[in-house]
Amino acid sequence: MIGATVRQLRNAKGMSLQQLADSSGVSVGMISQIERDLANPSMRVLTAIRRALNVSIQEMFGEQPDEAPEQGDPPFVRRLKDRPQIDLGLLKKELLTASGHHHLQIMILRVEPGGVSGNTALSYPAEKGGLVLSGELTLTVGEQTSTLRTGDSFVFDSALPHSFKNVSQSTAEILWIIGAVQFDRHL
Repeated sequence: MIGATVRQLRNAKGMSLQQLADSSGVSVGMISQIERDLANPSMRVLTAIRRALNVSIQEMFGEQPDEAPEQGDPPFVRRLKDRPQIDLGLLKKELLTASGHHHLQIMILRVEPGGVSGNTALSYPAEKGGLVLSGELTLTVGEQTSTLRTGDSFVFDSALPHSFKNVSQSTAEILWIIGAVQFDRHL
């Protein structure tokens, strides 16, 4: 579960529960429940905590930032057997991106029927895109909503409020890609 990882990262940063709550906008009670594996955070809550801790997505999956790949593999490779996973109840995330610091994150999301990204929309500087590998997902970006089915793809500016949900009766599997926005780009 994600709880031990959140606690370890918070302690490593020397943050109290209150400091993390203040920085993330997530209540002390919710963070405490997450750390004790009594609550599964939504994508919005997990993202808020990750950003407040200033850690990479790999670290939220329990990896060290410079963890070495399998012996003999180049650093850009992640083997199937080495994919870390986060179980958030009706939402499961499987990291495909190799270890290390990258501006591009690739995951497989498995959204069970009734699964949602959270009670409120996410919004932070990045670009997101993906491909529905199987099932059906309802994606809302800004004021627009679309139901995506197997084979449909999408890309959007995640600075716009966005959310997703699975209102179908089967699990949706999505190849999910996040490209961090680099503020130091030059033309």
